[in-house]
Amino acid sequence: MSDNENNEPSAQNPGQLNDLKITDPKNWAAGLPGVASAFKDLFKETGPLRGLKASFKMNQKDGFDCSSCAWPDEDGDRSFIAAYCENGAKALAEEATRKKLDADFFAKNSVIDLANLSDMEIGKKGRIAIPVYLPKNGTHYEPINWEDAFFKVANALNSLDSPNEAAFYTSGRTSNEASFMYQLFAREFGTNNMPDCSNMCHESSGVALNETIGIGKGTITLEDFSETDVIMLMGINPATNMPRMLDSLEKAKKNGAKIIAVNPLFEAGLKAFNDPQKLKGIIGSVFNFSTKLADVFLQVKINGDMAVLKAIEKILYEAEKENPGTVFDQSFIQQNTIGYDALKSNIENYSLNELVESSGVSLNDLTEAANLMKHKKRIIICWAMGITQQKNGVDTIKEIVNLVLLKGSIGKPGCGLCPVRGHSNVQGNRTMMIWEKPPVWYLDKLKTVFGFDPPREHGVDVVNCIKAMHDGKIKVFFSMGGNFLSATPDTVYTAEAMRKLKLTISVSTKLNRTHLVHGEEAIIFPTLARSDKDIVEGAEQFISCENSMGVVQMSKGMLTPISSELRNENQIICGVANATLGNKSKVDWDHYAKSYDAVRDLIENFIPGFENYNKKVREPGGFYLPNGPRVGKYQTKMFGDKIPFSITNLPETILEADDYMMSSVRSHDQFNTTIYGLNDRYRGIHNERRVVFMNEKDILDGGFVAGEKVDLFNYHDGKERVAKLFIIVPYDIPRRCTITYYPETNVLVPINSVAEKSNTPTSKLILIKIKKHLE
Repeated sequence: MSDNENNEPSAQNPGQLNDLKITDPKNWAAGLPGVASAFKDLFKETGPLRGLKASFKMNQKDGFDCSSCAWPDEDGDRSFIAAYCENGAKALAEEATRKKLDADFFAKNSVIDLANLSDMEIGKKGRIAIPVYLPKNGTHYEPINWEDAFFKVANALNSLDSPNEAAFYTSGRTSNEASFMYQLFAREFGTNNMPDCSNMCHESSGVALNETIGIGKGTITLEDFSETDVIMLMGINPATNMPRMLDSLEKAKKNGAKIIAVNPLFEAGLKAFNDPQKLKGIIGSVFNFSTKLADVFLQVKINGDMAVLKAIEKILYEAEKENPGTVFDQSFIQQNTIGYDALKSNIENYSLNELVESSGVSLNDLTEAANLMKHKKRIIICWAMGITQQKNGVDTIKEIVNLVLLKGSIGKPGCGLCPVRGHSNVQGNRTMMIWEKPPVWYLDKLKTVFGFDPPREHGVDVVNCIKAMHDGKIKVFFSMGGNFLSATPDTVYTAEAMRKLKLTISVSTKLNRTHLVHGEEAIIFPTLARSDKDIVEGAEQFISCENSMGVVQMSKGMLTPISSELRNENQIICGVANATLGNKSKVDWDHYAKSYDAVRDLIENFIPGFENYNKKVREPGGFYLPNGPRVGKYQTKMFGDKIPFSITNLPETILEADDYMMSSVRSHDQFNTTIYGLNDRYRGIHNERRVVFMNEKDILDGGFVAGEKVDLFNYHDGKERVAKLFIIVPYDIPRRCTITYYPETNVLVPINSVAEKSNTPTSKLILIKIKKHLE
């Protein structure tokens, strides 16, 4: 399959169907089926000995961090299963596989032949074992030695007219240490063009939280789940995206907490949970009973979340007016906030009927949810991509903050704000200054310590990077991990941008589609995975990561790497930096290439909270980074020690008669763009990914039938985008709402459809038209 008349490698999955099987959606998550699925994949890829050896060390205090989600690990002793989940096992299987891609593999497989495979087939080929190079007009990647590869990268970078003609992308799997050295290289080279995966996920959270509470991170610890009274889950599917969160939710339920779930789909992981490490969970798996999770489910329209929040506030506000001081925390409001009167006026402007219509949720259900919160202060609100990847994502998160402030539910045990990060160390990347908008104080510190003048001009984020590549303004693209093409919006447009580059550079563990849609030349540097043992000049190394709640801990691999040619990320960065900057560099790259301890000594001089880094990170369980709002200390840019209430508006989505709202999600058999299999068993989908979930009445009214083949179209900005050949699946979903899997429908996400302020692609609300597929 090709995207264009020049028969270039395809940027999309092959448009072909498998043998779809549909079963009833599940009513609970995990249990024995989760264990069976986890070990089936692990043993198939690694063999029982290698797989078990690694699995007993994953997420352990003396082991390595899982490379998938960023959910925190339990304090105290961690049992093998407690530190484990199905998706983590599948991620381990992918990186610990015994299959490897050597010179013979690349000689036999052309780039176009590989691109004709599905994303799953490409990923299943194995670990990249050697550095490889694709010459101009080449058809196959060829082996290249490390020094020659470094020279080619250096030559390309030094041939640019401006450092801003290069971009340095970062994926969340990159360690703290490698992230710091990567941004140091980019800034000494002369650019802040540092797009990262956060731009596509929780950038909206960072913007909203920085503008309100003064820090772009959540405010809770894992222990708060055991002390809370109410948990609100918004736009989040824990069973698929962060399964270990289910254990925290179950503990909260055991301690009496109530859970409110807000989502267009009543996912299995919102309904109930069977813990496979407990006898009750095992028996429940067999006899079909489980621990109930959500006490109230609010089946919201796509992007009806703002209306849900405002409706709950409205109901609580009316109760507060009847009995002042019994619902809202007036003492907290007076001491710690500003703008309360303006917020009250805003609440009064909306009618409950208007908010019910906008949310798609009944007044009875909204009232039930509000009543759970009415006389409680220990409230945690969690959210993820269902909130952040909306045009009004920043404002919706600010409204979450409003609700928390009204209840005084911040800065105390058992309450607070919880943006659930979906990728291990994506938060650590930003802490390490992987950011296109670095603060002035940090740039000043770089100049003082190293003596070079770092660039002051802001760089490009992901969306602006793609546009700059498309316009020919960026000519060299360096990707530290990830699968940029398949993760980003507007696939055809992005592929056009990638093909205009002079050189694409990837630091990767496995092959993916980004390696196959490339610039004039391409280089792949093979690197160690989290589970790989890392030895440099006879000394065993370890890295560190920051989890979703601001804990930094060590990660030490223990498997023998599949190839002696692999180098760690830091060695690769330092090698490229040395070759590029040469004797003019102010940084001793050779020194830092030899030791992560040396890098950590450097970091503690720059990043607040990392004092005595090497000592603290060696302590079991690591250490918390400073977080003022977590302990009731507030410092905001505009209002000093006062947190502002935010005035927001209801979003308005205008649909034509044949329009539907589409939200793209993961299947249960994938992590981000890595596809483990073709099943989504919680939703009852087997052996297929090209499906579109629709409301049964919409199917009938649209003149379709269940199982029919259709094409999906988007016409944003007057441009036609099409995703061909999908199967209609009836599902319990609000009217005019549809769900599809990404990356298959990323082609429909317009490059110019972004969240206000954060510039995050709006993958959770795209307007589509559905048309019958013509054979």
